[in-house]
Amino acid sequence: MSPVDAGGPALFIGTGTDYVALVRPELDPADPGVRQAAEQAGVTPEEFAGAGDTWAVLIEHDGEGGGFELPGVRDTEPADFAERLRAELAAATGGPFMVDGGALLRLDARPAGADAYAFTAHVTPPEDPSDEDAGTPPTVETGPLPVAGLLADLDAFLGSLA
Repeated sequence: MSPVDAGGPALFIGTGTDYVALVRPELDPADPGVRQAAEQAGVTPEEFAGAGDTWAVLIEHDGEGGGFELPGVRDTEPADFAERLRAELAAATGGPFMVDGGALLRLDARPAGADAYAFTAHVTPPEDPSDEDAGTPPTVETGPLPVAGLLADLDAFLGSLA
Protein backbone atom coordinates (compact mmCIF):
# COMPACT_ATOMS: atom_id res chain seq x y z
CA MET A 1 0.00 0.00 0.00
CA SER A 2 1.34 3.38 -0.94
CA PRO A 3 1.68 6.17 1.61
CA VAL A 4 0.20 8.76 -0.79
CA ASP A 5 -2.88 8.48 -3.02
CA ALA A 6 -1.91 10.09 -6.31
CA GLY A 7 -5.21 9.28 -8.00
CA GLY A 8 -3.31 7.98 -11.03
CA PRO A 9 -0.56 5.45 -11.73
CA ALA A 10 1.95 5.33 -8.86
CA LEU A 11 4.97 3.20 -8.01
CA PHE A 12 6.15 3.50 -4.40
CA ILE A 13 9.38 1.88 -3.28
CA GLY A 14 9.85 2.01 0.46
CA THR A 15 7.78 2.46 3.58
CA GLY A 16 5.41 5.14 4.83
CA THR A 17 8.33 7.19 6.18
CA ASP A 18 11.14 6.43 3.71
CA TYR A 19 10.25 6.10 0.05
CA VAL A 20 10.75 7.23 -3.49
CA ALA A 21 7.78 7.25 -5.84
CA LEU A 22 7.04 7.76 -9.51
CA VAL A 23 3.51 9.15 -9.81
CA ARG A 24 1.24 10.61 -12.44
CA PRO A 25 -1.30 12.45 -10.29
CA GLU A 26 -4.82 12.94 -11.52
CA LEU A 27 -7.03 15.61 -10.00
CA ASP A 28 -10.81 15.24 -10.05
CA PRO A 29 -12.48 18.53 -11.06
CA ALA A 30 -15.52 17.50 -8.97
CA ASP A 31 -13.45 17.17 -5.78
CA PRO A 32 -14.39 19.96 -3.33
CA GLY A 33 -10.73 20.73 -2.59
CA VAL A 34 -9.93 21.03 -6.28
CA ARG A 35 -12.97 23.26 -6.81
CA GLN A 36 -11.92 25.52 -3.93
CA ALA A 37 -8.31 25.72 -5.15
CA ALA A 38 -9.50 26.50 -8.68
CA GLU A 39 -11.73 29.27 -7.37
CA GLN A 40 -8.82 30.75 -5.42
CA ALA A 41 -6.64 30.54 -8.53
CA GLY A 42 -9.34 32.19 -10.65
CA VAL A 43 -9.71 29.31 -13.11
CA THR A 44 -12.27 26.60 -13.77
CA PRO A 45 -11.89 23.28 -11.90
CA GLU A 46 -11.22 21.58 -15.25
CA GLU A 47 -8.39 24.00 -16.05
CA PHE A 48 -6.96 23.60 -12.56
CA ALA A 49 -7.06 19.77 -12.73
CA GLY A 50 -5.28 19.81 -16.06
CA ALA A 51 -4.70 16.85 -18.33
CA GLY A 52 -3.29 14.59 -15.61
CA ASP A 53 -0.36 13.56 -17.78
CA THR A 54 2.61 15.03 -15.90
CA TRP A 55 4.83 12.57 -14.06
CA ALA A 56 6.53 13.46 -10.79
CA VAL A 57 9.08 11.99 -8.39
CA LEU A 58 8.13 12.13 -4.70
CA ILE A 59 10.53 11.40 -1.87
CA GLU A 60 10.20 11.10 1.88
CA HIS A 61 13.00 10.46 4.37
CA ASP A 62 12.52 10.63 8.14
CA GLY A 63 9.47 12.87 7.84
CA GLU A 64 11.12 15.25 5.36
CA GLY A 65 9.52 15.12 1.94
CA GLY A 66 9.67 16.76 -1.40
CA GLY A 67 9.40 16.12 -5.05
CA PHE A 68 9.58 17.51 -8.52
CA GLU A 69 7.74 17.27 -11.81
CA LEU A 70 9.10 15.50 -14.85
CA PRO A 71 7.80 17.53 -17.78
CA GLY A 72 7.87 15.70 -21.08
CA VAL A 73 8.10 12.21 -19.56
CA ARG A 74 5.81 9.77 -21.33
CA ASP A 75 4.25 6.66 -19.76
CA THR A 76 6.77 4.47 -21.57
CA GLU A 77 9.69 5.74 -19.50
CA PRO A 78 8.31 4.91 -16.01
CA ALA A 79 7.00 1.63 -17.50
CA ASP A 80 10.48 0.76 -18.77
CA PHE A 81 12.00 1.54 -15.35
CA ALA A 82 9.39 -0.66 -13.63
CA GLU A 83 9.90 -3.50 -16.11
CA ARG A 84 13.68 -3.43 -15.58
CA LEU A 85 13.23 -3.40 -11.78
CA ARG A 86 10.76 -6.28 -12.06
CA ALA A 87 13.18 -8.29 -14.23
CA GLU A 88 16.02 -7.73 -11.74
CA LEU A 89 13.86 -8.79 -8.79
CA ALA A 90 12.50 -11.85 -10.60
CA ALA A 91 16.01 -12.95 -11.59
CA ALA A 92 17.64 -11.94 -8.30
CA THR A 93 20.10 -14.49 -6.99
CA GLY A 94 20.45 -12.85 -3.60
CA GLY A 95 23.10 -10.39 -4.69
CA PRO A 96 23.06 -6.63 -5.12
CA PHE A 97 21.89 -4.99 -8.33
CA MET A 98 21.24 -1.52 -9.75
CA VAL A 99 18.41 -0.12 -11.88
CA ASP A 100 19.22 3.11 -13.69
CA GLY A 101 16.29 5.45 -14.29
CA GLY A 102 18.34 7.98 -16.21
CA ALA A 103 19.70 11.25 -14.94
CA LEU A 104 16.98 11.66 -12.29
CA LEU A 105 16.73 8.34 -10.45
CA ARG A 106 18.90 5.32 -9.71
CA LEU A 107 18.09 2.43 -7.38
CA ASP A 108 20.82 0.40 -5.72
CA ALA A 109 19.40 -2.83 -4.27
CA ARG A 110 21.02 -5.06 -1.69
CA PRO A 111 19.80 -8.23 0.01
CA ALA A 112 18.05 -7.60 3.34
CA GLY A 113 17.17 -10.98 4.75
CA ALA A 114 15.34 -13.90 3.21
CA ASP A 115 13.41 -12.86 0.09
CA ALA A 116 13.77 -9.13 0.78
CA TYR A 117 15.78 -6.20 -0.52
CA ALA A 118 16.61 -2.76 0.80
CA PHE A 119 17.14 0.10 -1.61
CA THR A 120 19.17 3.26 -1.82
CA ALA A 121 17.40 5.67 -4.14
CA HIS A 122 19.63 8.35 -5.62
CA VAL A 123 17.39 11.20 -6.75
CA THR A 124 18.64 14.13 -8.81
CA PRO A 125 16.04 16.84 -9.45
CA PRO A 126 16.23 18.70 -12.77
CA GLU A 127 18.35 21.82 -12.55
CA ASP A 128 16.46 24.94 -11.57
CA PRO A 129 18.55 28.04 -12.28
CA SER A 130 16.46 30.06 -9.81
CA ASP A 131 17.25 27.68 -6.91
CA GLU A 132 20.48 28.98 -5.40
CA ASP A 133 20.18 26.61 -2.42
CA ALA A 134 19.86 23.38 -4.42
CA GLY A 135 22.44 21.59 -2.27
CA THR A 136 23.17 17.89 -2.35
CA PRO A 137 20.72 15.69 -4.25
CA PRO A 138 18.63 13.60 -1.84
CA THR A 139 19.27 9.94 -1.15
CA VAL A 140 16.60 7.74 0.41
CA GLU A 141 17.36 4.48 2.24
CA THR A 142 14.49 2.03 2.56
CA GLY A 143 14.16 -0.74 5.06
CA PRO A 144 13.80 -4.35 3.97
CA LEU A 145 11.01 -4.83 1.43
CA PRO A 146 9.67 -8.31 0.60
CA VAL A 147 10.33 -9.33 -3.00
CA ALA A 148 6.83 -10.82 -3.40
CA GLY A 149 5.21 -7.53 -2.36
CA LEU A 150 7.45 -5.52 -4.68
CA LEU A 151 6.64 -7.79 -7.61
CA ALA A 152 2.90 -7.43 -6.91
CA ASP A 153 3.25 -3.63 -6.71
CA LEU A 154 5.20 -3.56 -9.97
CA ASP A 155 2.57 -5.71 -11.71
CA ALA A 156 -0.21 -3.41 -10.45
CA PHE A 157 1.71 -0.33 -11.59
CA LEU A 158 2.38 -1.76 -15.03
CA GLY A 159 -1.27 -2.83 -15.29
CA SER A 160 -2.40 0.72 -14.48
CA LEU A 161 -0.41 1.96 -17.47
CA ALA A 162 -1.86 -0.60 -19.91
